[in-house]
Amino acid sequence: MKIGLASYEFRNQDIEFNLSQIEKAMQSVSGKVNLLCFGEAFLQGFDSLRWDYNIDQHIAVTQRNATMGKLCDLTLQYDIALLVGYIESYQGRIYSSCAVMNKGRVIFNYRRISTGWKDPLADGHYCEGHVVQEFELCGKYFKIALCGDMWDFPLCFKTDHVLIWPVYVNFSLCEWKEYENEYAEQASIASRQTLMINSLTHNPESHGGAFFFVDGKIVQKTDYDKEEILFIDL
Repeated sequence: MKIGLASYEFRNQDIEFNLSQIEKAMQSVSGKVNLLCFGEAFLQGFDSLRWDYNIDQHIAVTQRNATMGKLCDLTLQYDIALLVGYIESYQGRIYSSCAVMNKGRVIFNYRRISTGWKDPLADGHYCEGHVVQEFELCGKYFKIALCGDMWDFPLCFKTDHVLIWPVYVNFSLCEWKEYENEYAEQASIASRQTLMINSLTHNPESHGGAFFFVDGKIVQKTDYDKEEILFIDL
């Protein structure tokens, strides 16, 4: 199975641009990967929320809205499964979620279980999930953790299979030199093989990066500050 980890730029509150980024990446890997993965909250941008539910209910999207339908259509057009972080609306609540789409439909949806994505202003409309499960694709099994999940609840993600870890962090380049190995070691608590994706953005500045960790070591990575897709052959 071939997987692409897209460390691409998103823009906050600019779904059209972010959709174009996803399609651009899908075009570039057509026929080369089975699954293409993006970072946490990539669809709307991690800092898109205003922590006022009257505003944010129009920023969050349901699994079945037109935007998600467009992504599902792209999986048919390019014959590539897609994993994308997004701000989800569900039954009057808002989550930091991650959807897996394949062959024109959402086949799996995960809601972040750790609270670190929220501003202190967040009220009861902003929620976490409670379920950690695996999904299957191309005969292989995966778990998804979103950013702080693996720091707050690493044992919840323990698996004999592959862990996919979309994050959003805006460390400086000096900080990344120190922290990237810590991330690799933390990932090894849950899985021997972890795929981590961080997005690029310029407000605030995030240097991005995609990584393949094996047994707590970095075995593949992209350059920082560069839109790039890391190819993993499992």
